[in-house]
Amino acid sequence: MTSTPHGRRASLDKQPHEVAAMFDGVASRYDLTNTVLSFGQDRGWRRATRAALGLEPGERVLDVGAGTGVSTEELARSGAYVVGADLSLGMLLAGRRTRPEVPLLAGDALRLPFGDATFDAVTISFALRNVADPDAALRELARVTRPGGRLVVCEFSQPTNPLFRTVYLSYLMGSLPAVARRVSSNPDAYVYLAESIRAWPDQAGLAGRIAGAGWRAVAWRNLTGGVVALHRAVRD
Repeated sequence: MTSTPHGRRASLDKQPHEVAAMFDGVASRYDLTNTVLSFGQDRGWRRATRAALGLEPGERVLDVGAGTGVSTEELARSGAYVVGADLSLGMLLAGRRTRPEVPLLAGDALRLPFGDATFDAVTISFALRNVADPDAALRELARVTRPGGRLVVCEFSQPTNPLFRTVYLSYLMGSLPAVARRVSSNPDAYVYLAESIRAWPDQAGLAGRIAGAGWRAVAWRNLTGGVVALHRAVRD
């Protein structure tokens, strides 16, 4: 964990206590900051995640890395019963204040507090990248999903157009931290954000890791030109 005058940030080895402490530090303005930094695209990404899961009323769904529950709330619009889990107690407390009707539980993606085959669908949005062992997390997500159940991973990825990718990386590494200093309660966390996105595998690379964790029928769809990708898969 690195501490600076602006706050605390995790290192890229992503130790759980460091990641949790970093997100505790951004919890109070997390949702606002995400909307500003994404130019409002975050709302569309959440809607696309819900659509990709193909949820039916009454299904049981787990939203891992739920943070303040903004994604959990969106998923529940389907009529499914959705539970959010997150490592950061600060994020969960912020969510319980603003969304008291959303079920939010403390939970580590590597050791989920649920039995085998509990859920019809599982999803993780912008959080797999923050786990120390993403492959183990994907296997843990499979463990709690029933056979035939669905997975959707919504995560930052690689823009497919070379010119747009150059512009995007310039924003990511230069402008994004500067904007975060104006709106975030812990701007240095967004330096980590930029570095972790740059180090993350591209669409095909993540698809291979999902398949390697035991999921089948892996496919992806790009959003916002590949800034974000939705990866879908089915549990054997």
